[in-house]
Amino acid sequence: MMIKRMMIKKMAAVVAAALTVVALAGCGKSTSAAADKSQVKVGVLQLIDQQALTAARKGFTEELAKAGYKGKKIKLDYVNAQGDQSNLQTMSQRLKRDKNDVNLAIATPAAQALHKEDATTPMLFTAVTDPKAAGLVSNPSKPDKNATGVTDKVDVAGQISFIHKVFPKAKKIGLLFNAAEENSQVQVKLAKAAIKKLGLTAVEKTAATTNDVEQSATALMKQSDVIYIPTDNTMAASMATIGKVSTKEKVPVVPADATMVKLAGVATVGINYEDLGKQTGKLAVKLLKGKQVKDLAVETPAKTRLVTNPKRMQQFGLTEAMLKQAE
Repeated sequence: MMIKRMMIKKMAAVVAAALTVVALAGCGKSTSAAADKSQVKVGVLQLIDQQALTAARKGFTEELAKAGYKGKKIKLDYVNAQGDQSNLQTMSQRLKRDKNDVNLAIATPAAQALHKEDATTPMLFTAVTDPKAAGLVSNPSKPDKNATGVTDKVDVAGQISFIHKVFPKAKKIGLLFNAAEENSQVQVKLAKAAIKKLGLTAVEKTAATTNDVEQSATALMKQSDVIYIPTDNTMAASMATIGKVSTKEKVPVVPADATMVKLAGVATVGINYEDLGKQTGKLAVKLLKGKQVKDLAVETPAKTRLVTNPKRMQQFGLTEAMLKQAE
């Protein structure tokens, strides 16, 4: 009986020791987790290398740095799909595996791909024209799919009105875009309605890739008095080409995006994508500090601005005063 009692005591001691080890191990894991939180992990998926999207990413990271997320306090997990759909899928899967605290998708196709692959990680989007149509939210005021962000939806009707005021003799407004981009379809539909309302004629040409842009732009400019380009990723990546065609054909270009003006546009009243990125960065800071996605409504661009290209203004006989009056 004595031996049995001694064995029971020994077993109890072993169990107690084991429980202590487990408890200590648990404490160690908790401490490690807390230490890990001293560095946040932010994933960024960009659709393609083009000026507007890169400017949005720059603004986003600048805003994070301003809030103290810089240096060793942040690990940026940046990937660029270079406009390839299969890259979007594999890169979205990678960001999911990396278990970031927040992911950012730049442009509609990137947002759709990332959202499809990872519904768990809080997701922000920017440079998305219509997040509801893209399936990212059911109600922009109350995000319900673990995704929110800042749209790049501009006042398309206002921009068409701006074109009409700047070029009152123009009767045919050319629309150049990639029909495969959902964001462009939304804007072109609005543009056509605004053009019709003014009693003008809309002429459409599409280009599926940057390689197709020069041919489409040339054909469109031969049929149009002025060209309007929505916030289209393919066109944004081809503005140098469009600018070359504009000079050759002597047809002015008015883009929706202020970033596009530098390489081809005469002017626009549009959004600045770096500002858009900063606005999205503010949402990221809120998420990193504990806010829930569902509590952060989708935002529209905080401001627009008149952006001009003096060289092209001179080419088409425009002055700053004329453009400000049309704004």
